[in-house]
Order: sequence, then structure tokens, then C-alpha cells
Amino acid sequence: MNKNAFSGWKGMALLLIVALLAACSPAPVATQETQAPGPGMETQPAVPTTATGDATTLVVGLAASPITLDPADHRDRTAETVIRNMFDGLVTRDTRSGVHLELAESIEWVDDVTMDVVLRQGVLFHNGTEMTADDVVFTFERIILDGQIEYPEVHSSPRKGLISPLESVERLDDYSVRFHFNAPWPPAMQLLVHQQIVPKAYIERVGTQGFVEHPIGTGPFKFVSASEGLEEVVLERFDDYYGGAPDLAPTDPACVNRVIFRVIPEASTRVAALLAGEVHIIQNVPSDLLPRLEGNNQVTVKTAPGTQPKWMEMNVNQPPFDDVRVRQALNYLVDKDLLVEQIYGGRAVVLPGPLSPFNNFVNESLQPYPYDPDRAYALLEEAGWTDSNNDGILDKDGRPFSFTMDTLEEHRALAEAVAGLLQEGGIDVNVRFWEYSVVQPLLLGGERMAYLDDWGDSSFDPVGHFEAKWHSFVEGQPFGRANFSGYKNERVDELVVLGETTIDEQERQRIYDEAQQLVYDEAPAIFLVLPEEIEASRSSVSSWEPASDSRINLHDVCLAP
Repeated sequence: MNKNAFSGWKGMALLLIVALLAACSPAPVATQETQAPGPGMETQPAVPTTATGDATTLVVGLAASPITLDPADHRDRTAETVIRNMFDGLVTRDTRSGVHLELAESIEWVDDVTMDVVLRQGVLFHNGTEMTADDVVFTFERIILDGQIEYPEVHSSPRKGLISPLESVERLDDYSVRFHFNAPWPPAMQLLVHQQIVPKAYIERVGTQGFVEHPIGTGPFKFVSASEGLEEVVLERFDDYYGGAPDLAPTDPACVNRVIFRVIPEASTRVAALLAGEVHIIQNVPSDLLPRLEGNNQVTVKTAPGTQPKWMEMNVNQPPFDDVRVRQALNYLVDKDLLVEQIYGGRAVVLPGPLSPFNNFVNESLQPYPYDPDRAYALLEEAGWTDSNNDGILDKDGRPFSFTMDTLEEHRALAEAVAGLLQEGGIDVNVRFWEYSVVQPLLLGGERMAYLDDWGDSSFDPVGHFEAKWHSFVEGQPFGRANFSGYKNERVDELVVLGETTIDEQERQRIYDEAQQLVYDEAPAIFLVLPEEIEASRSSVSSWEPASDSRINLHDVCLAP
């Protein structure tokens, strides 16, 4: 391998990759967990509204359909952004990471495992009934108890893992409840943001199917209709809305009369629809399409810190990735700064390690692995990998350094760019694309060599994120629930458990600092980048800000006539 030649035209190779990819529209954003949408939604003809023709109707272009409108039956960001405009929770989050009381009037920890919640009085569901403690108890029992969702078949809530320490919720009186946890749970507030309150009496009367077909919440908008498959969901303002979080303006009913969520899978088509005035807001704007929007005085582009770190996990139980020197070398061999510029147009940051740099407990002493080919080749040579026959591919004991990187279609641009850079570094990489539901069991079984993916960090807390990716064991599985590298370090496992139950924030920071350092040093993944959340709107839209957790809070939004 001629290292100087490589370093001289590496950037040109990546530019070629990017140019080839730019001809293809990115696929809709996939979720970490997939489910089929429930049938039976009320079908209505499309509302013939354009963004420029009606100042009372707001149209939002989504990249993918929500998988359900049931707050207890998904692990899907698109579903949550639609649902959280119809349903409120005990607490909510601002556009970054701050948590605010919403349906809860007050929250008090009685002790380390007991939390009392006093509810706001006079809050109405969309059918006019008042929300009470019974609804809160029912909401959480639907999540934490097995077999509480009976449509399309009897199953348990996929959200149970988000609040796994919660053992029970006790009704104290009409407007207060007590939460009982099986251990101290420091991130309770951050994770309760993602649990919305549902009406007990209504669901008991109509069943899960009836609720899914016509959902009722306490949020600023109420359900009107949805097409089959949820390609279009129509909501209208709830005039009796209590106003939402009292310290987050506005605290009145929503500004617009009607909201239409419309699925437009192709990114280029979403951008064209925004430019044509057919929609008001679009999500998931790829950086390569930004030149079509920036400089247009009819359009506003806004960003928020991202919450979906990207990495390539390496199976540490298979050669050559069972050698830590090889894994570290690949981190040095990939120029992450170049990826930021060429793939994301500068709208991303390099990962400093196994946590997002915006996580509340990131180890700030860690610096990203720098691009350092000399150090990479030194480590590889130490591990026995050299280009012995000068064919441009590293080899060891007569075997070329060759592996397959598996990924999803949504990660195509990044995966092919990373593969191209490694290829030019002397490593033969084949990229293969999968549906997540197909590849997930193979990954959990330890059958794949490398997997490029991301994992949501929208709670801004290591719980649920660090545990998913770097903890080594979940009952019934050989590795953690999303530990696709098969990484195992007993000290990291211990620290993960300690971090989930330690109340003192300084001690939690020390715990997670140590855990991050260990994972960083042992490098079970190439830590790549964290893209920004990029969204755009018509200039007629006001009081709109993109959120780091991808939620579009339409309660705030107004339209100019």
C-alpha cells in the first residue's frame, strides 16, 4: 500500500462516492424497532389544501408513516411526533433537553423509589371527560403489565423497556398518584417525557381497536381522520385545551385550526412540495438538498442538535475484530471530519466516543479518534496485517483483510463512504443492505461481522442508550438488546447498573465517565458522526423550532394569512 498516494486522493474518492449517491433520493428514515401499522383506520379523501391557500390549515410533510396512533404501542419517532400533538404527558420537553411539568401540577420524590404526582384539575380529554388519577394509573399499567394491548393481537407494550424500573402506580385520590419503582431511577423525568396519558373509560368501552381507529387524548389537537396505512392524518384544534406546560408559551389553544400530516417518502419530493407551497414544514432534509432551500426567501431552514449517533459496530468475537488493535486502527483510518463535510455538508459533529456529545453525561475529556493513517498502519502491522504482495489489500497469513458491512438503506450514503475510505486504506469492504426486521435476529445472534447503524439518544441520558449498545447481557439473548458488536466488559456492565440507580449526579457522572473511557479504549465500533436535525418551513410559519427528539410541537405554530 502506497500510503502517500492514498492520502493524496482519498478526498477525491469520497467526493466521487458522494456525487454518485446524490443522484439517488434518500430512503425514508427507518426506526430501531419496526411494527406493521394497524388496519382499520378511518379512510377519508385527501384534504385539498395547499400551504399557500389556507392560513388556518397547517400541512406537515413526513418522511415515513407513523406505525400507530396508540401512545403505548410503538418505539417510533414519527409516530411520537404525531401522537404528541394529540396527547400530553405528565411532563414534556422543550426543543432541547429541558423537562417541564405538563399534566402534572407537582412531582415530589417521597424517597429514592417512591414518587408522588399531583395532577392538574379540569383537564379534559377530547370527548369532554375530565382526566383523573384513574387515567394515569390505567396508562402506565397498559405499559408495564403484560398482554394489555389486544389489537391486532394480544401483546405487551413495546414501551415497557423505557420505564422498566416502574413496578406500579397507586391511586391516592382523584388527582394524585404514587409511583413505586424497584430501584432508584435518576432519569425518570427524561423518560416520562415519552409516555402520554390515555382515557381509561373510553378505551375500556371501545377496546384497543376502537381507540386506534379514533384516538382521544388531552393534547392541543384532536383526531379527525386518517387514511389506511396512515399516509395522511388529519387533526383539528381542541378548543377546550387546558394550555399545556404552564412555563412554556403559549398556554392557550393552538393557533391553527387544522393540521394535516402527509407522508412524502422521497426527500427530493418533500423539498419540491415545500418550494411549491404544498406543505408548510418538512422533516429529514438531507444536506445535499439544502442548496435548493437556502437563499429562497419563501423558505426557512432550521436545525437542532441531533440525537442519533452513527457508528459501525464490529463483531468483537470474530477475527479480525477480536483484536483491539485492529478496531482502534479502523477508528484512526476513517477521516470523520471529511465525512462531516462531504456527506453532511458540515451539519454534523464527530462522535467523541460511545455517547452523543449532547448527552447530559458525556465524558468531556474524550476526544474523537483523529484521522491518523500512520498510527492505524502501525497498529495493523503490530497485529500482523501488512500488504505482503503489494496488491493494495492488507493481508495476514495469506488471508486478505476483507469483511462485509451490513446496514439499512437509510444509511447508504454514510455506509458506502466509510467502505470507500476503508477500501482505499487497504481493507476490502462489501456493503449489504437489509430490512431491520430481517437483520436484527442475525445481529443479536452474533452472525454478522460489522453493522453500520445509529441508536436514538432522545432522552439525553445514558439509560436506555448506553445500556442498549454496550451492556453485554439481556436475559434470553447472548448480548445486550442492541449490542450488535457482542462487546463484553464486566466492569462496563457493573458501571451501567450503577449508573441506572445512582442518585447523586456527580457520582453518576464519574460512573459514566469511566464506562465511556473503557468503551472508547476497547473500540467495539468505529465512532463516526452525529448529524444535526434539519427541517425547513415556509416563511409564513412562525413560532416553530425543530426539536432534538424530532418532535414537531404544533401547539406553538402560527401561520401568516
